[in-house]
Amino acid sequence: MGEVRARRPARPREEVFAAARAAIAEHGLAKLTMAGLGKQLQMSAGHLLYYFGSKDQLLLETLRWSEEQLGERRRAALARADSDVRERLAAYIDLYLPEGPGDPRWILWLEVWGRSPASAEIRQGQLDIEAPWQADLVALITAGVAAGVFTAADDGARSAQDRAVQLRAALDGFAVPIAIGLPGADRERATAQVSALTAALLGG
Repeated sequence: MGEVRARRPARPREEVFAAARAAIAEHGLAKLTMAGLGKQLQMSAGHLLYYFGSKDQLLLETLRWSEEQLGERRRAALARADSDVRERLAAYIDLYLPEGPGDPRWILWLEVWGRSPASAEIRQGQLDIEAPWQADLVALITAGVAAGVFTAADDGARSAQDRAVQLRAALDGFAVPIAIGLPGADRERATAQVSALTAALLGG
């Protein structure tokens, strides 16, 4: 009887996500193959497809994992008892913007946005992943209004929702040029511009 080969255990999902995020950030989803990723992880392409079904699903789940990691940091920053609402908002903005050109998290977002028009699943996943960012920003604005810090968003919950949507749209607009390395776009300048826009939107 031939020797029975030990079955290689599956890699932890976190390891798969980390490898996928690095590969997508470096080469883009179009150049990522399940066979190549599987070889890197010492897994078969079939094994990856069994768990994720498609590259689009792998992309979405990798983004979800990436955002959950950052979400832990965001929740910790927003829960700090020794900071006021302006400091918590500054921490939110700091975490939202890319670290710099090629930021892996933001490259994932760009890939997701590029595939959203053709996939209802991707669009819904995107909304689900964005929802905690929106909810946390609405809570910050509402807290600032209650404390008398923000004065331009004091006409009810709808206004807080609208201001949060406007501010996040601006953050996305400043973030993309940084992430793709557009000349003249940098994090420090974007932070200053977002701060000025925040003052105009929220008052106080």
